[in-house]
Amino acid sequence: MPHGFLRNTTIVGLLTLLSRVTGVIRDMVYLISFGAGPLMDAFLVAFKIPNFMRRLTAEGAFSQAFVPVISEYKVQKGPGEVRELVAGVAGVFGLLLFIITLVGVIAAPVLAYLFAPGFHAKGSQFDLTVEMLRFTFPYLFFISLVALGSGVLNSYGRFAVPAFNQTLLNIVMIVAAGVVAPYFQNPGLVLAIGVFVAGVVQLVAQIPALQQLGMLPRPRFDRAHEGVRRIGRLMLPGIFGSSVAQVSLLLDTIIASFLMVGSVTWLYSADRLVEFPLGVFSIALATVILPGLSSHHSGNSPEKFEATLDWALRLTLTIVVPASVGLLMLAGPLIATIFGYGAFTDRDVLMCGYALMAYSFGLIGFSMVKVLAPGFFARQDTRTPVKIGIIALAINMGFNLAVVVPAFLSGFPVPHVLLAVSTGLSALINATLLYRGLRRAGVYRPSPAWRRLLPQIGLASLAMAGFLWWISGDWAAWSDWPAGRRVAWLGLAVAGGAIVYFGVLALAGARPRDLKHL
Repeated sequence: MPHGFLRNTTIVGLLTLLSRVTGVIRDMVYLISFGAGPLMDAFLVAFKIPNFMRRLTAEGAFSQAFVPVISEYKVQKGPGEVRELVAGVAGVFGLLLFIITLVGVIAAPVLAYLFAPGFHAKGSQFDLTVEMLRFTFPYLFFISLVALGSGVLNSYGRFAVPAFNQTLLNIVMIVAAGVVAPYFQNPGLVLAIGVFVAGVVQLVAQIPALQQLGMLPRPRFDRAHEGVRRIGRLMLPGIFGSSVAQVSLLLDTIIASFLMVGSVTWLYSADRLVEFPLGVFSIALATVILPGLSSHHSGNSPEKFEATLDWALRLTLTIVVPASVGLLMLAGPLIATIFGYGAFTDRDVLMCGYALMAYSFGLIGFSMVKVLAPGFFARQDTRTPVKIGIIALAINMGFNLAVVVPAFLSGFPVPHVLLAVSTGLSALINATLLYRGLRRAGVYRPSPAWRRLLPQIGLASLAMAGFLWWISGDWAAWSDWPAGRRVAWLGLAVAGGAIVYFGVLALAGARPRDLKHL
């Protein structure tokens, strides 16, 4: 494995870790201050709508269409043509985003009804959602332009600034929720305005790095530019195919809006903890390997392409499988230690813990999708992930209609847990089909190293699961402990689990050098 990939993955991973830590602190402030009640449910929906669209367009289809094309321009053309491409994309993409944002603000009641129809029958909660959405929706405009700047910086190997950007959102929202909101009669509106301010801050923060690269040209509406048109063609199918996990989570929110108060917040909080290892490692790794895979494809180096993808998959499973086991075994202690204070009750801890257990199985699927999808996008193939995404989403919807809805109507006490199970299954199916697609296309074959690695990971994960089951004890006891004892005991469990996992892995013959070289 080229050392640059590991170094850049480490940099992005550490900065993403910082963003995830501050994100957890942000969520702690949310839940301790407002609990899992109507206000929090409404805000999470109002923020999820632009965030969902951002992941479909900005971080999803746009980034996966833009990075391969700009990487090709870098390899095959000069800096002047790269700047022209950036200017054309900024002009066309920026105007389109402005129009979408304007429509979204005007149509806020319609969007709120489409994304959370269950709120409509709850009166004031629906009105609050609409009011907040008018301030949160413009975040889509700012963060999408941030994604454009990030794509340019990543293509030139400048990964630090984009990776740090999410931390700025968290800092602004911590201040808004913990410092400013308590002094206003409508704290939810303060949270929504905080989202707007965070978008502006994130966009401004990238300008110096882009200026240093000489990649801050004046936007130009040039939709006839060959590169701009190609990016547009690649984006259209990618809008769906790259974000099936987000569509699945959106469907969860729609159904959860009909369930008992708190369901949206329980699912959100559990998903945030799943996003922690996903963002720190899998998304960081996918961000780093996409430009490399694109360059290998443009440079006609199939061996390097295959070797890079194989290394990324082996590294992913080595880290993500124990993370998934850890979330499963420590679901209750994690929720109790991180969120179980103030307005977040013992019942909320229990309900959220069940959701985290269900989501933990999907972490492997979510992570593998993040690493496998660049294998298609780097070859400018966005159609195959679309077809696969449709299959996975259809299975998710079918499960919801066949199992989740009937369970809710029959009085099943924790229907939100079934929503999490459905989303996880969809991710696993998506990853399996992507893997099969790469095999069939002849661009990837597993290396011989897999024959030893899989049994090693399985044995080490089982040993770690046994240790975590023993040390975690009774969930209910954790909520009765003071915060200091919870943190200390959870830290002991996490550190001990890591020692057991990597210790057994080493005893089974695995060595760090096995993942340092292709």
